[in-house]
Amino acid sequence: MPVKKVEKIWMNGKFINWDDAKVHVLSHVLHYGSSFFEGIRCYKTKQGPAVFRLNDHVKRLIFSARVFRAEIPYSNDEISEAIVDTIKINELENCYIRPIAYRGYEDLNVNPLKNPVELTIAAYEWGSYLGQGAHESGIDVCVSSWRRSTPDTTPTMAKIGGAYMNSQLIKMEAIVNGFSEGIALDANGYVGEGSGENLFIVHDDILYTPGIHNGILSGITRNSVMTLANDLGCEVREGSLMREMLYGADEMFFCGTAAEITPIRSIDKMIVGNGMPGKITKQIQESFSDVVKGGNDKYGWLTFLDGEERIINMKQVK
Repeated sequence: MPVKKVEKIWMNGKFINWDDAKVHVLSHVLHYGSSFFEGIRCYKTKQGPAVFRLNDHVKRLIFSARVFRAEIPYSNDEISEAIVDTIKINELENCYIRPIAYRGYEDLNVNPLKNPVELTIAAYEWGSYLGQGAHESGIDVCVSSWRRSTPDTTPTMAKIGGAYMNSQLIKMEAIVNGFSEGIALDANGYVGEGSGENLFIVHDDILYTPGIHNGILSGITRNSVMTLANDLGCEVREGSLMREMLYGADEMFFCGTAAEITPIRSIDKMIVGNGMPGKITKQIQESFSDVVKGGNDKYGWLTFLDGEERIINMKQVK
């Protein structure tokens, strides 16, 4: 879905108008992909607007930058408060949030260490990532010809802009061939993930998911699904999965901040199960919905905007 314009974007400690949120054309990030970002959702729950797993997302943002020796000039608390402030100033209740740290303008060398690390936070309305009806009916996917990067080439646990060039190839190939999404294998031919989603498959009532050693992002929604599944009494197995397991799956679904819990209807034009979301998929969707729409915060995953206390005053750290 296209991005819906809002009033303000947070940039380097200040709120500026949406149309004024710009970077220099010679910024390091434009030439070398040196950015570190998160996708976060705020939900309009029955208990009021709440950000899902805010602290975990901010921690991963800081970690991703650290992997590339970039120090974001704001603390975890400062970033978290700026995210909450950005939602509030734009009077949003249900939205997608994109904090992105990046190497700015100074030196146009491959060596990024002289460039300043900047931080921008945007929040805007965003609907179903994989299309209308995807959560209810499922989507059609394919196995991509593009492989995931290996951990010794590009860090796969860090959420970095440059790595998403690989994701773009996976996504475009799927779209031009008539699918909604692609599944990439890892360098050794084991099942990896989608272009921007983690993957789960069900065989004989057991939930399987690739391990982080398979070149996947250690997803926050993925971790949430594993917790929910365990509480539902569903056995979860994490490890290397053969490609043929996709074709014998009883159920299959993607998960992620953007995708949420999206069933997979077919893989390489082969129907998954009976072609409808399966029992375990539906149970996990319902449990997830109970948290993010019902406001049931039994896991401590929600940061409610109405109850947010002002801890610090946002100031740019010099």
